[in-house]
Amino acid sequence: MAKNFKYLFGPVPSRRLGRSLGVDLIPFKTCTMDCTFCQLGETPCTVSERGNYVPMQDVIGELGQWKRKDGRADHITLAGSGEPTLHSHFGDVFCWTKEETKIQSVLLTNGTQFHDPDVREQAVLADRVKVTLSAWDEESFQQIHRPAKGINFELLVEGERAFRHEYLGELSVEVFIIDGVNSQFDHVKKIAEVVRSLSPDRIDINTAVRPPADPSVKPSAAEHLQAVAEIFGPTASVTASFKKQGFESLDISEAALVSLLKRHPATCSQLAEELNLAEDKMFKTLKQLVSIGSLHERRYDGEVHFFCAD
Repeated sequence: MAKNFKYLFGPVPSRRLGRSLGVDLIPFKTCTMDCTFCQLGETPCTVSERGNYVPMQDVIGELGQWKRKDGRADHITLAGSGEPTLHSHFGDVFCWTKEETKIQSVLLTNGTQFHDPDVREQAVLADRVKVTLSAWDEESFQQIHRPAKGINFELLVEGERAFRHEYLGELSVEVFIIDGVNSQFDHVKKIAEVVRSLSPDRIDINTAVRPPADPSVKPSAAEHLQAVAEIFGPTASVTASFKKQGFESLDISEAALVSLLKRHPATCSQLAEELNLAEDKMFKTLKQLVSIGSLHERRYDGEVHFFCAD
């Protein structure tokens, strides 16, 4: 995507979604939770009030421009800087996608707003929905997710269950495992029991592969995650880092690269694999952007990650 859009980013290569065009409806770190594992850092002030955070007509306008100039993607995904269901009209993106393209739409959400019937009514328009559930009771929910006032574990689970009853598309649940916090098998079994009550089509087991908001968050080992996935059953799998799977190289401008890293901090090798580009070329570009102040570096788990400097 050569043009530097304000609300669109990518396409981002995804192991499950192919080339996914991101749509960002929420200002940076505007979220209902301050998850300890969030790759975007801490949420300065959690919110639960919905609103027109960005002009939807401008978002739809950018989608129209993208369609005319490129229009190539396997999915169009609501995700990015915050919780997309906080936007009062997030469903308009799904309506546009159905009316103007043959591309499938995806909603990535933490599920905290699904207690609201209007949110569920808009969310069912998406072809695929992924929600989050990484706790097993109120205490663990508060410890891991640090939600906004008024949001609790029971409200989250009841809302996600209500959505499952109304939604006929593909529902997946992401379970984020933090070593020593919710990684113990007795805790995992409790989480699995709650997750099964949602009757998801797929369960993704994830852990910290990028620097988290809370430095104390540590990733679980790959072999442990495999054991965790077995507890969840045959629909569960460990979410792996994206590897080259026959994608053509994705030409990306420096401005678009900065926009991508604003939402998805990454290492040089991760970016090179995701965009199917030579690692030495990617490293040179990243270091140049660091030198002019567009990006900054942070070492985590033995690797250097690149972040947007804004």
